[in-house]
Amino acid sequence: MKIGEFSKLVGLSISTLRYYEDQGFLHIERQNGIRNYHAKDVGFVQFIKRLKDMGMPLANIKRYADLRYAGSHTARERMALLQEHYRFIEAEIKRLEDYMNNLEDKLDLYETLVKKNEIE
Repeated sequence: MKIGEFSKLVGLSISTLRYYEDQGFLHIERQNGIRNYHAKDVGFVQFIKRLKDMGMPLANIKRYADLRYAGSHTARERMALLQEHYRFIEAEIKRLEDYMNNLEDKLDLYETLVKKNEIE
């Protein structure tokens, strides 16, 4: 499929898709100089989007893409990259839970204060 159709399908702008290809995140087949996207590209682009949304640095996404295109013998290295990012996400969740707990404590304090002022 052409880039415009693919862009709509995956929810990324044409310029973003071109950037991903220029940077080596995507290897897209060309016919007579025209990009030709395939159904198999959809899943990988969606995975790239999820990695980006999860905060994986572009350099690591690029490394993952390079390894993926290098073949199945890179599975161990790809797994290590994903495991490292998994640990990062775990730490982020813990950090956010700590913030949330602190906020809940503050909200409890204000609830008590507001109820006290309503009684008086």
